[in-house]
Amino acid sequence: MNQTATTRFLIELRKRLVWSLVFLSALLLITIYFANSLYTWLALPLLKQLPSAQHLVAINIVSAFFTPVEFAFYVAVFLAIPVFIYQAWAFVAPALYAHEKRLFWPLILASIVLFYVGISFAYFIIFPILFAFLAHTVPVGVQLTPDVNQYLDFTLSLFFIFGFIFEIPVLIILLVKTKITTRQKLVHLRPYVIVGAFVVGMLVAPPDVLSQTLVALPLWWLYEIGVFLLRILK
Repeated sequence: MNQTATTRFLIELRKRLVWSLVFLSALLLITIYFANSLYTWLALPLLKQLPSAQHLVAINIVSAFFTPVEFAFYVAVFLAIPVFIYQAWAFVAPALYAHEKRLFWPLILASIVLFYVGISFAYFIIFPILFAFLAHTVPVGVQLTPDVNQYLDFTLSLFFIFGFIFEIPVLIILLVKTKITTRQKLVHLRPYVIVGAFVVGMLVAPPDVLSQTLVALPLWWLYEIGVFLLRILK
């Protein structure tokens, strides 16, 4: 790569990074303004399960301010993901072949949608079940008063876990397209995947059959969706 090409490469990279940061900053200004409301929305699944006299607590004196702001930053990042991906696409697209471009966009769009679906699944399905179980299994004499910062860390970890779990169909397609495995091998692994899905359900969900099934079935269905899509792509 000569000096002129290197300069153009760096200029293009800087332009894409600047556009991404500008968009993220604009979103951050909006989300910070609604930081407290956003955190209240995040805490609702737990607050609905706590007795009326109990609330989340801020153990650290600055947590009441910085924790909602931190969540507002993560919300801005989540919302900016499509723009980040588009800027990355615009940067690498000139170097891709035509067949790579045809495969790239559907996979990227599917990844974005599935990531958001995974987050929604965690918030609307997993959180109510999990927090209802935890709130109703507190020992006598123990008061459940979670810290706002610990609650944020816990819920964000679940968001990321389920966001990435829902990327299973895209991962399956990439594994086959890169010839790491084949569709036939994936079909033969189906019984083990079903068992593994229920094992994950037992580890992640509360210890009741309904909760574990609600976690295991989507994992299995995502695997089946990925295998089915391979037939269409072929």
